[in-house]
Amino acid sequence: MTSTPATFTEETWARTAGLRAAVEASAFLAELGAGTLERAVFRHYLEQDAIYLAGYARALALLAARAPDAEAAGFWARSAHGAALVETSLHADLLSSDVLPPAPAAPRASPTTLGYVSYLVATAATAPYAVGAAAVLPCFWVYADAGTRLAASAAAAAGGEHPYARWIATYDDPAFHASVTAARALVDAAAEPALAEAMHEAFAVATRYEWMFWETAHAREDWPA
Repeated sequence: MTSTPATFTEETWARTAGLRAAVEASAFLAELGAGTLERAVFRHYLEQDAIYLAGYARALALLAARAPDAEAAGFWARSAHGAALVETSLHADLLSSDVLPPAPAAPRASPTTLGYVSYLVATAATAPYAVGAAAVLPCFWVYADAGTRLAASAAAAAGGEHPYARWIATYDDPAFHASVTAARALVDAAAEPALAEAMHEAFAVATRYEWMFWETAHAREDWPA
């Protein structure tokens, strides 16, 4: 007998099982976990992720400004700071390392990156607070879920030091998983029946973008000439 989800986040996680299965089947993540991902592809991904994180920080800052109480405002504000400075600093360090090939040109947002960022910022700015909170949650939760599986894959990979160990460790870190728990609690606290379907849709759209982000990074997506 299948149990009924007890909270909004449990239900929305169950509703997006198909999308998350697509994430788990991603060639990008499989190759990343095995350490076989082309370094030029990883550079492209990091460049796009750095652009994305700047926009994601704006969405989180907007949520902080609209939060219903000081606890929620503080969490979203701290998360915005982490996305804007801490994670972006990690990306800058990795991009400047000798491990990755030099950039062929100054990076610009791919169609998928621009679409994802635009969706999150617009939703955080104009939709009800609860819907905006649901939209930003997949970046916490889907990344943490992927990070756990990547850490297991990286540990099992044969050979010497894993080339992407530092990046993988960031998203399998207990502190990051604690932030997922905190974000889920805030989304559950904000959920209300009148907004439930809009929240589910926002979570599903952002989860779909998470999958597309990795898929298009693997293909090194760019704009048509």
